[in-house]
Amino acid sequence: MTDTLTPVEGAAVEASDGPQKLKRSIGVVGGTLLTLSCVTPASTLFVVVPDLFGSLGTATALTIAIGSLLCIAVAFCYSELGTLIPSAGGEYAMVSTLAGRLAGWLVFVLSLLVVMVVPPVIAMGTADYLAPIVHLDPAMAGAGVMLLATLAGLLDLRANAWITGVFLVLEVIAAAVVAVLGFAHAERGPASLVSMEVAGADGHADTVTGLLVVSGLAIALFVTQGFSTAVYLSEELENPRRNVARTVLATLGISAVIILVPVVAITLGASDLQELTGGDLSAMVTAWSNSAVGTFVSLCVALAIINAGIVMVIQNSRVLYASARDKAWPRPVNDVLARLGRFGSPWVATLAVGVPGAALCFVNLDTLYGVTGVSVTGMYLLVAVAALLARRGSHRHTRAWRMPLWPAMPVLLIVVLGYILTQQETAHLLWTGGITAAATLYWALYLRPRRDTRWLVTLPEDARD
Repeated sequence: MTDTLTPVEGAAVEASDGPQKLKRSIGVVGGTLLTLSCVTPASTLFVVVPDLFGSLGTATALTIAIGSLLCIAVAFCYSELGTLIPSAGGEYAMVSTLAGRLAGWLVFVLSLLVVMVVPPVIAMGTADYLAPIVHLDPAMAGAGVMLLATLAGLLDLRANAWITGVFLVLEVIAAAVVAVLGFAHAERGPASLVSMEVAGADGHADTVTGLLVVSGLAIALFVTQGFSTAVYLSEELENPRRNVARTVLATLGISAVIILVPVVAITLGASDLQELTGGDLSAMVTAWSNSAVGTFVSLCVALAIINAGIVMVIQNSRVLYASARDKAWPRPVNDVLARLGRFGSPWVATLAVGVPGAALCFVNLDTLYGVTGVSVTGMYLLVAVAALLARRGSHRHTRAWRMPLWPAMPVLLIVVLGYILTQQETAHLLWTGGITAAATLYWALYLRPRRDTRWLVTLPEDARD
């Protein structure tokens, strides 16, 4: 059984000409550069990880390590499903095809939450790292980064691969500098990595509980979440049946190292527990070296954040473009969102994700973090369910990369991710649940009654066997 629309069925859906096709213009190297830039290891290290230090202290490295191990199973699911269903729709195309349209629609809504929220979360960190040169309001700086990323996202994908590649080199250098300085100024031994301590409000050490680590795993999963970008780019990758899996797995391995090694170094190099919990990484770098090095690292991180914004806007516009091509909206909306510009990019969809992203920079950051963590966890859970169904019927014989230890890997993910969801804050669960409920209502009242003409997931013809 499949819910994927065939070319013949697609021709009869609407009388208008079908949407233009994305160009296959990048290989594994270009795809990995773009995907790594979406993971944006340095900006994640400097923007997201400090919050983990604040709540988990010395347990931060352990939590990220556990999250990275879980992401191996997630990456296996993405690699198999991404080569089986190589669509710019990413998760929703995979889940719709294998687990049904409603499940796919809910994954689309969760992925849309993630792709709309993550770029502003990262972009708002720009002001902190431009502070050595100029003082800016975080919300205004974040909005500026989002608008700049939107303009860059209108360009040709190959050009953006080179731009993001140069920025990526700079952010890897920044992460390496932090790692070297942290190890060179180590104040404690490796045993501290499992000491599970955090500075309390009174300055004394408090114990980090196992439940707190489990709760932190939602954000730890988000730390390396960007490897899924390879799936969104599958319609622009050459030979997607082979290169999607290579790009996903290479990106996860490289990004885990780039993020985890500096986190270990910071944990060992912080002068005391209170400094570690404070999470002011720029101040630590300056204390370990001098103001010039601190400024260099800060500027590299600012560039990394801009880099991440560019790639995330590129990724997110492809998701919205694919939803229009698959007729998720009323016809006039579909026609507009599926338009491609002179550089081959979906320009209307790019504007539709970039401009609201700039507006989200003025929303409370803690709420954005919480909703993102819940959405990523829920999305991974549904992808794991789809991976359990990936070897039924005709899909069993489709040429694709196949994960080892199936079905143990997706079953393990379902159990672990389900438990992680139960440990999240009620407010964040309610926000995400409310949005999901509204999406279900849209499905019931609009999409399902029009199931012959709406929400018909397609695959590009050159990706079909």
